[in-house]
Amino acid sequence: MAAVPPPGAVRPGGRTARVREAVLRAAGDTLVEKGFAGLDLADIARLAEVGKTTVYRRWGTPGALAADLLKDMAETSLPRARNGDVRADLRDNARLVVKTLTDPRQGRLFKALIAASLCDGEAARALQRFYAVRIEEWAGCVTDAVARGELPPGTDPRRVIAAVSAPLYYALLNTGEALDEAAADRAAAAALAAARAGAL
Repeated sequence: MAAVPPPGAVRPGGRTARVREAVLRAAGDTLVEKGFAGLDLADIARLAEVGKTTVYRRWGTPGALAADLLKDMAETSLPRARNGDVRADLRDNARLVVKTLTDPRQGRLFKALIAASLCDGEAARALQRFYAVRIEEWAGCVTDAVARGELPPGTDPRRVIAAVSAPLYYALLNTGEALDEAAADRAAAAALAAARAGAL
């Protein structure tokens, strides 16, 4: 759905913002290296060089910290494509998903956050919000395509975008199939065909 810059990559200054940036960076690094089970707030405070009391007061639990990291990722993700052609837009969406999931850091981070969502309710709700934000961003590609007459009236933009990324996440988490541009293009083409057939 979107390539995600590292937390804190572009953010205004201020002590509160700097503390959050440092803590989220440390949390992301820890999730990449150790997974959700290794997300200890005292360790995060040490790595971020922030007072332990500050971390416990602001976040309180590993789940809340993972949730804030997902919120930050949604806020800093790249905007949707605007090619004026739905085939190209969906292809760009799929390729961006693949680029994100195959990035040495981001791919492992997403796996850790997905794992966190399976055992922590707050992280699960945050992951759902993350995907809702990203799908909403890219849904405009489909809305525009319907307006241009490229897709049937009544096409559900969110279902189309979800259909693009779903097989890519399935490959990442279940089948282990290669995630490359060819896989991205197949996912986009399948979603487009379903949308044109009125299935979405």
